[in-house]
Amino acid sequence: MNVVAVIVIYVLWWWIAFMAVLPTGVKSRWETPDDGVDGADPGAPVDPQLKQKAIRASWIAAILTVLTSVFIMSGFIDFRE
Repeated sequence: MNVVAVIVIYVLWWWIAFMAVLPTGVKSRWETPDDGVDGADPGAPVDPQLKQKAIRASWIAAILTVLTSVFIMSGFIDFRE
């Protein structure tokens, strides 16, 4: 397995993990009293915490990339046939 394949696997896992982590712990503007923003969409998040979620997605993607790479290199499933 070459470096490009590992990078592609990591990017795919990162986006999957990010989309899975994105809706966790979010409160919308209609769930919090007095958010202080006039004209904002009621479904918009008050504090999306995108930096923490990106870091969490990076860790999840790194773990899943290692597991995927080990699985591919183990030869359990032969991708060459």
